[in-house]
Amino acid sequence: MTATPYPFTALVGMADLRLALLLNAVSPAVGGVLVRGEKGTAKSTAVRALAALLPGIDVVAGCRFSCDPAAPDPGCPDGPHEPGTGTVRPARMVELPVGASEDRLVGALDIERALSDGVKAFEPGLLADAHRGVLYVDEVNLLHDHLIDLLLDAAAMGASYVEREGVSVRHAARFLLVGTMNPEEGELRPQLLDRFGLTVEVAASRDTDERVEVVRRRLAYDEDPAGFAARWADEEGALRERVAAARALLSQVRLGDGALRQIAAVCAAFEVDGMRADIVTARTATALAAWAGRTEVTAEDVRQAALLSLPHRRRRAPFDAPGLDEDKLDEVLRGSGGGDDDPDPGPEGRDEQDGPEGPEGPGGPDGPGGPDGPGGGQPPQGAPEQAPPSAGSSVPEQRTGPDGSNGPDGSNSSDSSDSSVPDAADGGVGGVAAGGPGGERAAVGAAEPFRTRRLDVPGLGEGAAGRRSRARTAHGRTTGARRPRGTLSKLHLSATVRAAAPHQRSRGRQGPGLVVRRDDLREAVREGREGNLVLFVVDASGSMAARKRMGAVKGAVLSLLLDAYQRRDKVGLITFRGAEAALALPPTSSVDAGAARLEKLPTGGRTPLAAGLLKAREVLRIERLRDPSRRPLLVVVTDGRATGGPDPVARAGRAAGLLADDGVASVVVDCEAGPVRLGLAGALAHELRATPVTLDELRADSMTALVRDARGTNTARTVRETRTVRDTRTVSVRGTWRAS
Repeated sequence: MTATPYPFTALVGMADLRLALLLNAVSPAVGGVLVRGEKGTAKSTAVRALAALLPGIDVVAGCRFSCDPAAPDPGCPDGPHEPGTGTVRPARMVELPVGASEDRLVGALDIERALSDGVKAFEPGLLADAHRGVLYVDEVNLLHDHLIDLLLDAAAMGASYVEREGVSVRHAARFLLVGTMNPEEGELRPQLLDRFGLTVEVAASRDTDERVEVVRRRLAYDEDPAGFAARWADEEGALRERVAAARALLSQVRLGDGALRQIAAVCAAFEVDGMRADIVTARTATALAAWAGRTEVTAEDVRQAALLSLPHRRRRAPFDAPGLDEDKLDEVLRGSGGGDDDPDPGPEGRDEQDGPEGPEGPGGPDGPGGPDGPGGGQPPQGAPEQAPPSAGSSVPEQRTGPDGSNGPDGSNSSDSSDSSVPDAADGGVGGVAAGGPGGERAAVGAAEPFRTRRLDVPGLGEGAAGRRSRARTAHGRTTGARRPRGTLSKLHLSATVRAAAPHQRSRGRQGPGLVVRRDDLREAVREGREGNLVLFVVDASGSMAARKRMGAVKGAVLSLLLDAYQRRDKVGLITFRGAEAALALPPTSSVDAGAARLEKLPTGGRTPLAAGLLKAREVLRIERLRDPSRRPLLVVVTDGRATGGPDPVARAGRAAGLLADDGVASVVVDCEAGPVRLGLAGALAHELRATPVTLDELRADSMTALVRDARGTNTARTVRETRTVRDTRTVSVRGTWRAS
């Protein structure tokens, strides 16, 4: 990274992002920013530019925890510090890499010295480095959940706590938290989204002139970073002074009862959970007033604050796009009144929000972002790629995935019962009758999703952190102890004592106490849950194309996709119809993408079952090379028919046998329905050595167990017992498995 950061005032567009970052610079209590956007939109560039813009800070000389000499932390591990003069240094921007360990984040405590010598030898982590600066997490959605929990807890409490076997260290950790993510790579859990104060959506500009300006500035910056920054020095200085002035004014801003009532009304109207949304919106509105140089919060401040603080907190159905309905927001603000102390009656009075920073700042007409300043008109050249949404913009509330109501063709597909489908629907004349050339039908909407039973990959894995299958993890219940492999992190105290106890006499210990040596130390072995690769192989042939049946099938797959999202899995989607199989969705962490592809899935034609299974085997082979620790779960959704290609039944059986020999854990979702059933899906499950389950049995209240295999072994099922309990409509499937 170049030593000369890109100037913040040279950014083109990106009004919402610039405003959100500046509001956090004015008031860190806002709680940070989550920036969502596609790749190449200058998310990282904007964060680094902000860090360079922040004023310098006074620190105690030699303190590793950046204590303020005017008010040093009384609990600082490097303290106590005497109040007095210190030294001034720039505010830091600390980057947290995706692969960071817990010790790297919170700091490492030398447990061996603590036990043997009684010395608290603590090495600070990234949270200590970021104190009074910026902590930047790129691809925060790919960070392990337990690290995100630690990070957000520290950001909320303003302190970091390290607890190890009765030895504790605490230090201050107040920082501006900025996370960036590409939604295509997977979403954050709602509980974690709620911990970010503001959220901003960015996308590449579609305006030709704006894109030209981005490229021109970026090229100029790359050619001469120092010279480019020098041309923007005056604007940077003015913006830095304005941040300092807004910080000083913040304590004088008055949040009246009228504005508070508007905030409460807006949060209630959008059905946000808890009270964090109200608090964050209030803090953001206060920071907006200070940024505009006012001491009174207006209705426009409340409106702008809501657009930044509520989109990621509102209640929405699974796979809905985040965003806020601005028409509804304006209606709520008008209906909530505002009280006598609210000088601005509503959003119609927005005459000072031409830019993200108000009328006189970098986004205003006279500032660097205005027509006459370097942010607009004819500014100096060069800028990074970025996405400039309009001020106050947000994605309108809409349904982007299946919602259990009407499909794309306007029909309601919630009925999961099957209609009679003749065998000719698999092609030929019957295929044409199915809806078009080659038997292709229009996409059918999905039935209402439901809560599914958990499908486990059997055995014990060591893959990515998640919530599906059993695995050895850094966090979870303790199942044993072992000698340390490298640096000791999780001490198993009782096992260490048991290892040291027999040697006390030979070590000269006569009285009470215990002599512990390095060879006695034992680390805990823990068991938790991992995320898996769930690969869906969906039959989209003519025999599946009956409207009611395909709607039910899509509803089941959508339900499994939702379950995969909640369990932190990667997902992939293969479909087969006509003469071939296609990889509709390469393995990804974006379950939303899977839902979108499923909604548009066409059906009709013959059933090339063998092609679908062989395509799945090839995809799993490639993914095993890319991510060998992530175990796969194959979910085949079909009625079991095989009519495509030469000798289709025999070829499908051989393909299923290859997958079984690879030791792939599989589940066959039997979509056959009606009074007459051929049992073909059950035969396929036998070939795959998988567990067959009907659509009805897939529901969480109908199934108790699905997969009972051992990972990586060639197994054969010997017993399958099915018991139906009429009162509870519960089906239990038990399997006894043996290695061949």
